[in-house]
Amino acid sequence: MDEKILSAHGLTLEEYKRIIELIGREPNEVELGIFGALWSEHCSYKSSKPFLKVFPTDAPWVIQGPGENAGVVEIDDKYAVAFKVESHNHPSYIEPFHGAATGVGGIIRDILSMGARPVCAFDSLRFGDPRNDGNRKNIKDAKPIAQGVVKGIGFYGNCIGVPTIGGEVVFDEVYAGNPLVNAFCLGILEKDKMYRARATKIGQKMVMVGSATGRDGIHGATMASAEFSEETEDKRPNVQIGDPFFGKRLIECTLEVMQKSLIEGCQDFGAAGLAGSTSEFGSKSGMGVRVYLENVPLREEGMTPYEILLSESQERMLYAVDEDKVDEVLKIAKWYGLEAAVIGETTDTKRMEVFYKGEKIADLPISAIVDDAPVYDRPRKKPEYLEETQKFDQNELPEVDLKEAIKKVLSSPTIAKKEWVYRQYDHEVGINTVVKPGSDAAVLRVKWAVKPEINSERAVAISSDGNGRWVYLNPYEGGKRVVAEAVRNIYVTGAKPLAITDCLNWGNPENPEIMWQFEQATKGMADACKKLNTPVVGGNVSLYNETVLPDKRINVYPTPVVVAVGVLDKPEDAIPSFYQQEGDVIVIIGEVDKEPIVNGSEYLKEVHGKVTGDLPPIDLDMELKLSSFIRENKKLIKSAHDVSDGGLITALLEPAFQEEKTFGLNINIETKHRPDFELFDELRSIIVISTSKNNLPKLEEEAKKIGIGFKVIGKVDNDSKLTLKVGNAEIEENMEELRKNWEKTLKELLD
Repeated sequence: MDEKILSAHGLTLEEYKRIIELIGREPNEVELGIFGALWSEHCSYKSSKPFLKVFPTDAPWVIQGPGENAGVVEIDDKYAVAFKVESHNHPSYIEPFHGAATGVGGIIRDILSMGARPVCAFDSLRFGDPRNDGNRKNIKDAKPIAQGVVKGIGFYGNCIGVPTIGGEVVFDEVYAGNPLVNAFCLGILEKDKMYRARATKIGQKMVMVGSATGRDGIHGATMASAEFSEETEDKRPNVQIGDPFFGKRLIECTLEVMQKSLIEGCQDFGAAGLAGSTSEFGSKSGMGVRVYLENVPLREEGMTPYEILLSESQERMLYAVDEDKVDEVLKIAKWYGLEAAVIGETTDTKRMEVFYKGEKIADLPISAIVDDAPVYDRPRKKPEYLEETQKFDQNELPEVDLKEAIKKVLSSPTIAKKEWVYRQYDHEVGINTVVKPGSDAAVLRVKWAVKPEINSERAVAISSDGNGRWVYLNPYEGGKRVVAEAVRNIYVTGAKPLAITDCLNWGNPENPEIMWQFEQATKGMADACKKLNTPVVGGNVSLYNETVLPDKRINVYPTPVVVAVGVLDKPEDAIPSFYQQEGDVIVIIGEVDKEPIVNGSEYLKEVHGKVTGDLPPIDLDMELKLSSFIRENKKLIKSAHDVSDGGLITALLEPAFQEEKTFGLNINIETKHRPDFELFDELRSIIVISTSKNNLPKLEEEAKKIGIGFKVIGKVDNDSKLTLKVGNAEIEENMEELRKNWEKTLKELLD
């Protein structure tokens, strides 16, 4: 077999030989395309699968863990939420608008396929630093990529009626040639009416519903598992094109046939298109499938069987339907203006048989396609750079002008206000968004005016985090910290953390140092999940996030994006992130007397131009104590904001920047440590809370009882002035000026 042909399908010569062994002959062109797509890293997880087994996946509230289109956890006696995060990284570099838009569409359909109504979306984004635009060779400017991605997310989510209610945006040069676009969706369902991607008996019809099939997205799965190079533009046809209006009709059609019990199983068309959805259906059902390509509705003339089978055209679903209900399903689909056709049936052969106009063009054992993909135990080696970064001594840093350092960190694109992003999203669709973008976590009321009506007393809290710099500097501890940070953002709202979903964005797995990072980080994440009782209920792995240039290779930071989900008894119980009233007392709780460390901080990067240092072990017992303290005392706490990116000073200032006004702050932090370390450390488990003077004694008593630090450091004023004393350093600054620094950065960089 020509190695160029194999390479075009993302297969090695060794993998081709394995295919021949499995099927007992050489595959034809169509069969080679099926293997290329289903054996891709994107679909088979052949480099990462062994390491994912360390994740805890069970808890009493988990209804569905990994293995389906989304995880499902219960939130009360009647309702559950389905949620998942996935990547659309490579398409979003090639074609930012459509790459991001179809990422949103794909994750929405994953949630829909579980029988859940999609009710909100999140996005976790990583771009190059726009301040460096014009200075890169062979890499696009970051600004148009960020603009296109945000516009694409807003377009799809706004049009389909699923509000984007939160997320995060990070800017760093390592992502310049390989942005990360991770899309999350959450849906609500009655927990006893969950659907799975499988048929229930032999002879059930496979009904394809949604958009007609075109040539867009062919080789999408293999492209997603490839490195980037100067020829990346040639892959533009591999990017799918989405239609959110069609997507909205598909949502309503699918929910209606589910509510009427007309279908038995449901699978969205994702990576590998029809080949992926039908073979996975057969595999999960323990059956075979027979597919008739001439029945597939097409929107382009002259499409070959290969193209029909492997197209990743958007807005398509596959239903398993009993024969006597097919006509009713087709009738409902037609009413919604959707294409619909019977394109196959389940069989007892455990084979995938594909026909086109009477000719059998593929005949493969489903186990060979889905279950027998190679799993690699790739070499692993501790990265050499860690020897240097772990020698770093923060005490050798020169003294800085604190006032200027604060302004510099506040105006860093990663720390600056993200209003430019979230103002492009309609986060009010359904009027259920209780805590809006800009807070530690979003909070969503669990109500929806549909038939049958969704109406729970509870609310759901959602937060995402993924500090790749931490994981780069210490993969194991960084992995733990990413989980802890996402979970902390849930409990500071007063919610009980339930579970996480993750998207593991890594570089080239053929590099032993990259795989060492992966192994260590997943161990750290797993240990944190076990300790915090937040199982992993699903997710995605995105490898080969690598830019190949003539003179070097650039891998992204190892970036595990973690989205945590929690539940509140009532929406009104949510603790806001912002100060509420003049005269309220400001307190820091947690590791308030622990030595501050600025390793890996935004301060170190922005002010000193360094990404270096080791990470100390995180105290997960302290995290559990803080979670318990906040949830049990939420009626006494008026605001809560955790200390993370940007350090303590950012956590103190951001809650003062209200929509309508800016509070003043009078802060006095007694410390024996350097003032800059105290203000910019991101590694201690500390939360900034505000409370009334009357509630202060009770909170202090409870903190002492549970064993967490409690230090009163100031109060909320009404004069728009910052008066800050840290150790021996004193600063006065106009809060409106600081706010302008924080607010204007992204608007000036990206407008």
